[in-house]
Amino acid sequence: MSQELGSRARELAKPYYEDALPAHDLFHAARVRNVSIRLAAECESRVDRAVLSAAAWLHDIGRPQERMGAIDDHDEWAAAEAADLLEADGVTADRIDAVTHCIRAHSIRASSPEPETLEARLLFDADKLDAAGARGIVRLACIVGERSGRAGEKYAVIDDASVSGTDSSDSPDITLLQEWARERLNALYTAPGRCLGDSRRQFMDDFFAQFESEIGVEGER
Repeated sequence: MSQELGSRARELAKPYYEDALPAHDLFHAARVRNVSIRLAAECESRVDRAVLSAAAWLHDIGRPQERMGAIDDHDEWAAAEAADLLEADGVTADRIDAVTHCIRAHSIRASSPEPETLEARLLFDADKLDAAGARGIVRLACIVGERSGRAGEKYAVIDDASVSGTDSSDSPDITLLQEWARERLNALYTAPGRCLGDSRRQFMDDFFAQFESEIGVEGER
């Protein structure tokens, strides 16, 4: 069962992502799983990759429920649901506890517990890294759209008021994405995570510099 834990968790998780929006769908879970395993390979300490993989597949299964207002905390809900799924699938209690701790601790919310195991820290880092770099920019833009749809009004604008010369908006501008990414990259726990984060941070700095150069104007049109 140990060797199959990750692949079994993937199959168990699939139905929960059917109603997920792009920012938190099965493709996001797959990216988090792949990056977490990549980070694990760069760790000097032993990592239970089966636990890490299972937690990655299951970590956001509660997102659709939270988005629809059916639950308040997708972390706690996903951990409880994952525990039931894995127990029914014959996974031992100690491994279930390891997986569910990773799930409970993966979020950047102030209410989330600190990740106490290496697996939990690697999952946290991989999840935050999916909000940085090229894919991260696209994903953060999806989150803006997702929140706008839920609120029924514009959540942010694709502009930068500091350089565009346009009237300021009541909504945040593109710098919101920079702030979100910076907050996540500054929170990384592991050395491999921070190393990868540095390269993605540099890409984003270059991207936003290009963004500013494209919308900057001189004088009146």
